[in-house]
Amino acid sequence: MDNIRRDILAHTKRILIKVGSAVLTGEDGLDLKIIDGLVRDMSGLVRNGYSVVLVTSGAIVSGKHRMNITGKLKSMPEKQAAAAIGQGRLMRVYSKSFEKNGLYVAQILLTLSDVTDRQRYLNIRNTLSTLMEWGAIPIINENDTVAVDEIKFGENDNLAAMIANLIEADLFINLTSIDGLYDCNPAVSKKARLIPVVSEFSEEIEAAATDETSSAGTGGMKSKIQAAKKVTAIGIPCIIAPGKKKKVLTGIIAGKEIGTLFLPMADRLNSKKYWIAFALRPRGRLVLDDGAKKALLEKGKSLLPSGIIDVEGNFGLGDPVSCVGRDGALLAKGLVNFSSEELNKIKGLKTNQICQVLGHKDYDEVIHRDNLAITKQNYKSKTQ
Repeated sequence: MDNIRRDILAHTKRILIKVGSAVLTGEDGLDLKIIDGLVRDMSGLVRNGYSVVLVTSGAIVSGKHRMNITGKLKSMPEKQAAAAIGQGRLMRVYSKSFEKNGLYVAQILLTLSDVTDRQRYLNIRNTLSTLMEWGAIPIINENDTVAVDEIKFGENDNLAAMIANLIEADLFINLTSIDGLYDCNPAVSKKARLIPVVSEFSEEIEAAATDETSSAGTGGMKSKIQAAKKVTAIGIPCIIAPGKKKKVLTGIIAGKEIGTLFLPMADRLNSKKYWIAFALRPRGRLVLDDGAKKALLEKGKSLLPSGIIDVEGNFGLGDPVSCVGRDGALLAKGLVNFSSEELNKIKGLKTNQICQVLGHKDYDEVIHRDNLAITKQNYKSKTQ
């Protein structure tokens, strides 16, 4: 075991495990041997004192198999119908497998709106904490039967990243159909090499991840890299590993160099700022001048109206907005203290001019630094 993995595993007690559809797919729709093997691994972790939360795909694949459907589903109603048919069987398979190992499971189906609403977000966290205290295994999936584009996570990689933050996981393990992140697509090039450790999200790392997906899954390597970026931003290490490898979870926890390890970032976000940065969908966009950009990124300041060049979108007090530079590059996300109508009137002005223009001044800051999440991070490992 290398020193980096040893240090991470020494502080690991709470683990978020995500299993993709490509791992679970088999001749019977679901690969029961693979599921039984993963469940044995997870059960062993629980017996050894770890808390485990599982985010799983597989409902649509299972439903398609039950209905003898081959090929891709074309419409949202078809996908939702397949998920409705397959979700019950998916949970039944997991439940029987865990029961053989002396553990009980709890099903939780979520949409994006469940984590963007702060109160529901906290309620979910409390429920998951109780389940883990009881020694039950929370099994989480997106509620595909009701989710539409506006309330979808996009893919379970994104859902898993959200849950890892919500439960304050010590480690996020993303099980997929390949060995980890390669420097180029291994399906195309025989010279492709596995990258064992990622300490910063360089342009080369971003370029190595493709959008290509399997016939079973919706998220390619790019979505897994985005999920890794999100969890490492809050200080959670991530491992992308081969889910079909025998005793893969046992091997990872034993410190074997399996898959690709993404190290946590030096400048980490707290839980609230993570929620702002990654759970909320912006209602508008603020274009900032160079002075405001420097104040946010280098000095940790709040955003004032004097630094705003342009206001885009229609939003109200307390809504999430994106902050971008003159070049359009995303800098931060935050919760605004003024509506878009008000900001169009006071952009570029000094704070002492707000009351004169609007007739009132409840805040000096457009976005207070406590409600501002910097997304243009220094993506370097805290170990460097």
